[in-house]
Amino acid sequence: MKKQPLLNTYVNNVSMTETLKEICRLIEKKKKSYVVAINVDVVMKMEKDSYLKKITDEADLTLVDGKPLVWISELYKNPVKEKISGSDLVPNLCKVATKRGYSIFIIGGATGIAEKAKQNLEKKLDGIKIVGTYSPPFGFENDNNELEKINEMISAVSPDIVIACFGCPKQEKWIYENYLKYDATVSVCAGATVDFLAGNVNRAPRWMSNHGLEWLYRFFQEPKRLFKRYFIDDMKIIKLVFKYRNRGNHGIK
Repeated sequence: MKKQPLLNTYVNNVSMTETLKEICRLIEKKKKSYVVAINVDVVMKMEKDSYLKKITDEADLTLVDGKPLVWISELYKNPVKEKISGSDLVPNLCKVATKRGYSIFIIGGATGIAEKAKQNLEKKLDGIKIVGTYSPPFGFENDNNELEKINEMISAVSPDIVIACFGCPKQEKWIYENYLKYDATVSVCAGATVDFLAGNVNRAPRWMSNHGLEWLYRFFQEPKRLFKRYFIDDMKIIKLVFKYRNRGNHGIK
């Protein structure tokens, strides 16, 4: 799919419906692929992390997860159709997977969280095929034995979809370095989605999400952890709006 420039990367200008159709197309074609979603925090990380930028640029689907980025695309007069977050995409994808018989593997979260997410999904979606879950230990990404174990675990059940929830940039880097090694078709970076599915973290009300205030809801839940990210690091996005203004309204990749 074609991509258009947005700040320091390229994104797919797609709706939720188009995203689901494209993922289904990739599965039907048996094309090993991966999906990422960018928000302000990811954009800021890419400014300093060229490897993360490479991973995002090369993704089969790069989605826009965040109203501020939607607003910036409108400012550049090259608006994206819709904000698509992992926490919105995954439940919709699970519904489609249930109807089409696609199998799913969920990885990420604290001990037991992925399994709890599986149980909740199975209660809501009769017939969903979740063929495996795993919550890796801290530091697994630096342990070759653990990485090999995970690849073997996924390959043993050959899922159509892998949902990875480690947070950025760990999930992006893990998928990029391993999706060609394990036997699965589409791998999706989904951030905190596993916690939402497990029910141990509440999502912002829909009206807050629709008005770009989901970050504020999350901040009030975890103020100490998120203060620096939201009020110091992410505020630098304003500089990037000016830095990349000349590429913001032209060019298709």
